[in-house]
Order: sequence, then C-alpha cells, then structure tokens
Amino acid sequence: MAPFRERTDGIDLFVRLTPKSSRDAIDGFGEAADGSRHLIARVRAVPEKGAANLALERLLAGRLGVPKGSVAVVAGETSRLKTVRIKGSPEVLGRKIAEAFALGQASKAR
Repeated sequence: MAPFRERTDGIDLFVRLTPKSSRDAIDGFGEAADGSRHLIARVRAVPEKGAANLALERLLAGRLGVPKGSVAVVAGETSRLKTVRIKGSPEVLGRKIAEAFALGQASKAR
C-alpha cells in the first residue's frame, strides 16, 4: 500500500510527524496496525499555532522540489498523523516521493 493517494490535481501524502525534534528530517516510512503506510517526519518546530505544520510543509516542498505554496496540511492539524496535499502531476509526484524518500529506507533532510 502506497503512503499516498492520487488525486486529479496532485496527491495526498500520509505523514506521521514528531515536533520538537533535534533536527528536521525524513526518517523513511512506517506502517500502522491497519497496514496503511505513512511517511515518518520530524521537525524542530513546536506544535503551537501551526508552526510544526508549516515546518513540515517547507521540509516536504524542499525535498520534493515543488513550490512551497503547492504543499498544505489538509487533515490532522493537531494530530501526529496528517494528510498533506501536494499539487502537481500525480505520476511525477509519486516518482519524486519514491526517489526522494527511497520508499522504506531512512533518509535525512538536507
């Protein structure tokens, strides 16, 4: 099962976010008890006033090489499990995710 769902205008990426970390990073992919997969991310920002969500959006935009305005947390604003909508070609974004995060291997943010 892929850690994202394709849409006509992009993808919805499923993310488990840990705020207040010592670094901003993508740590690969995890699997929930129901078998669904998600990207594991951490950010230095605190989970107050949307700061951690904004940091996640910037981290993903940078790693995927897409404009910051095309990445937005659309569900789970106050939860660790989030849905992040990324606008663009679903095929291109799916390929970028596979390349950038090596689907299953840990990967550090730049």
